[in-house]
Amino acid sequence: MAKTIQVRVEDDLKTSADILFASLGLDTSTAIRMFLVASMEAGGIPFAVAHGIDRDTAINEAIARRKSGTPFLSAEQSLANVRAAIKAGAEYGG
Repeated sequence: MAKTIQVRVEDDLKTSADILFASLGLDTSTAIRMFLVASMEAGGIPFAVAHGIDRDTAINEAIARRKSGTPFLSAEQSLANVRAAIKAGAEYGG
């Protein structure tokens, strides 16, 4: 039986997330389910949780990469890399 999860977020965050996920061909519920599945596969949060992430630098690097013509990974390649990293972390004991 399916369970319902209710989360309260700001209107702007919900709208932005809906737009982002729609651009990826997903609805927000599916994206959240993907996060939960990835969390179970990883045995924790499936991405680094840290202080002091310099988002401006990351954005500028992505812009420079795009301008240089260097291709980005496909969604399938990115997911394969994430799964490989999760597996490597699990094998390492992380």
